[in-house]
Amino acid sequence: MSADFFDQVAPIRLRDPLAALLGAFDDGVYDIGYREVVKLAGHSCPTVAGAYLMARTGLQALYGDALPVRGDVRVDLPASVDEGVTGVIANVLSFITGATERSGFHGLAGQFDRRNLLHFSQPVAHALALTRCDTGEKVSVRYDASGVPADPAMRPLMSRVLSGQASPQETATFGALWQARVRAILIDHGDDPAVVSVAA
Repeated sequence: MSADFFDQVAPIRLRDPLAALLGAFDDGVYDIGYREVVKLAGHSCPTVAGAYLMARTGLQALYGDALPVRGDVRVDLPASVDEGVTGVIANVLSFITGATERSGFHGLAGQFDRRNLLHFSQPVAHALALTRCDTGEKVSVRYDASGVPADPAMRPLMSRVLSGQASPQETATFGALWQARVRAILIDHGDDPAVVSVAA
């Protein structure tokens, strides 16, 4: 019940030339939705939501009315892969953009190489930067969900859940409150420049 909103989040539509070449999707065009990102991450939280919104916002800024090209976007992150939630953000951005560090597709006849497009510990002023490989155009994206408050009951419930002291009802309530905040970030504030925006 608490996750019913996943499919209400506007999807990210992309064009993937490799998918087109290999017949995976007609013209290589497909949508990536928030539910798929949750499956990738294994959970839904403000970080996963933020990574999704930053990808959507940054790609919109880079491509305008054109479809973003999966596999043709470089992702730069300011922290090392094992610092804080950087790894979670990187996984989401990699899934959406196709960018990988070394583990991605090697390409065909010098084309469609997905490696060396994901970079850590870069001089990025904000949460991340996206660069179009074809034009070199670059955008830096901000994300700050601190203005979207959590229910005050969530913190004590989290303590009880994590310590194993919560009842089944308390555990369910905690999950519902947690997802209520994620929903607010994605749906109520998904286009709020105070939460996610392209830096000037």
